[in-house]
Amino acid sequence: MCGIYVTNITSSKEEVKNKIERIQFRGPNYTGIKKVDNLTFAHLRLAILDLDERSNQPMEIDEFTIVFNGEIYNFEELRKKLELKGHKFLTTGDTEVLLRGYIEWGKNVIDKANGMFSLVIYNSITKQLFCSRDRLGVKPFYYYWKDGVFEICSQLAPLKNGKKINNDAISIYLECAYIPSPFSIYEDVYKLPPGYNLEIDMLSGTQNIYSYWDLQKVDKTNLNYEDSKNKLHELLKDAVKIRLKSDVPYGTFLSGGVDSALISSIASKTSPIKIKTFTIGFENPLYDESKVAKQFSEIIDSDHTEVICKPKDFYEMLPTLLEVYDEPFADSSALPSLLLNKITKKYVTMALSGDGGDESFLGYNHFDAIVKYKKIFLVPLFFRKIISHLLGLTGKSNKISSIRRLLEVKDKNAFIEGTFIGYNSLLKNRKLGWMNHYRGYRTSSTDILQKTADLNIKLWLENDSNVKVDRASMASSVEVRSPLLDYRIIEFARELPISYRYNNGRKKHILKEILKEYIPEEVFNQPKKGFSIPIGHWIRDELKEEFSQSFSDNLLNKIPNLDISKFKKMYEDHLLGKGEYSSYIWRVYILSKWLQKNDI
Repeated sequence: MCGIYVTNITSSKEEVKNKIERIQFRGPNYTGIKKVDNLTFAHLRLAILDLDERSNQPMEIDEFTIVFNGEIYNFEELRKKLELKGHKFLTTGDTEVLLRGYIEWGKNVIDKANGMFSLVIYNSITKQLFCSRDRLGVKPFYYYWKDGVFEICSQLAPLKNGKKINNDAISIYLECAYIPSPFSIYEDVYKLPPGYNLEIDMLSGTQNIYSYWDLQKVDKTNLNYEDSKNKLHELLKDAVKIRLKSDVPYGTFLSGGVDSALISSIASKTSPIKIKTFTIGFENPLYDESKVAKQFSEIIDSDHTEVICKPKDFYEMLPTLLEVYDEPFADSSALPSLLLNKITKKYVTMALSGDGGDESFLGYNHFDAIVKYKKIFLVPLFFRKIISHLLGLTGKSNKISSIRRLLEVKDKNAFIEGTFIGYNSLLKNRKLGWMNHYRGYRTSSTDILQKTADLNIKLWLENDSNVKVDRASMASSVEVRSPLLDYRIIEFARELPISYRYNNGRKKHILKEILKEYIPEEVFNQPKKGFSIPIGHWIRDELKEEFSQSFSDNLLNKIPNLDISKFKKMYEDHLLGKGEYSSYIWRVYILSKWLQKNDI
């Protein structure tokens, strides 16, 4: 788990060092900078495997140079295959395996690798750069490209000097609360999409970007439920096992939910040492899961640590959030994530998490909403608009407005997309052309729940969940590994019938059946509260003054395409308890703070 930087811009070693020091937290153990031909490679190392300096990067073998961020979980298996082909290894880590794998198999090494990664490999003879990002976008990959001049980095901060703000990206952010790939907040700076390779020909100054992995239309498994459950259980055990390979102390994140409980349970059975577990809680009982997590820890016999997130932590963590997330990012659960990792670092350097279970196994509340409202689209749009008009004559309450917006949604696909970008826009002029990058979900399945899950994985998982986890953990130099994001589990879950995962309203049905083998159902089958802070309450109470000061007309007028009068009405209604608009308020607040911090 590290930070990488590569450029063909002529720079001194000191200039490059100054750039990457902005993200030193990604790799505090070693900083390596090396020039090869007219390229500069830099690497910030957080040592997890083979702690010896022999595994420092940039790493060179013959004409090949690599900088690599992430982990290859099946590196021992690949190493054995390479040894059979005559390769001799000088290290015990995964970086050398990856580089020798590229020497042996070329870009096909990526298809063989099971891991989270962003990497750059250079061949000084052919003058070719090969770059790749993992299948689910767990690790970040930013690049600046203009007329053959480029910079590549794990984060935006080293790339931002002199770059203009991308106003279209701000509009997308106001829709999503994050900026999805391939866009970034700066013009000419992009994110390499997950499952994509980028090749750069240094001789011609050209680039080629192409997909090597995606969610494909699949046939349902011919396994019955019991066999499917057993196969999934074995996949989960292996995904946990290969992620417990570490030369530093490790633990797991444990909330009150099924996913982290299952991962922690399997880890406690797999690990040769007693597992350390970490939980964050809240003073507000409506959001607090720490008591349930404590029950889990007692059952699996873990060494448990919990910390309570309070409003004062908001002030302490906010500068860190604005610093490490680089661009506007408005998932409020990033704050407790930062706090959790800060505490975790006192005890371990690597932690397993339960991220990914809700996406593949239909655990989010919006899957309930999809089931509840999908029958609306059996009624033709023409008649739904008439009903909406008649409702409008009865009044203008928030509830009626919400129902009318739903009735006027064009079709099921627009309904699915609205689940992630909302039906109530903050923009004066709403353009959704950027969504074309994500509309492959429309043909990936015929089932509305699977289509929603696929968009969940492609849009929200990469750009929200994975970004939140990566930046929050890296801010404290902690590596987080997510067994449920093993691509084998993602692919197998999509082969399962919906009823195996979502059974008569029972979300994550098959995961819960597996969890029963570790934790009694009456313990884990409690209402899930989600990993979020009580931001709606804080806006009205403890943080009311802080938010009010952030929404001056002068500042709001600087935000392009923002419907200021609509936003002010939302804010006023929220304060008066007439509606719940904390998500919209939070994203404008974060944007205002980001603009101020960057003197824009």
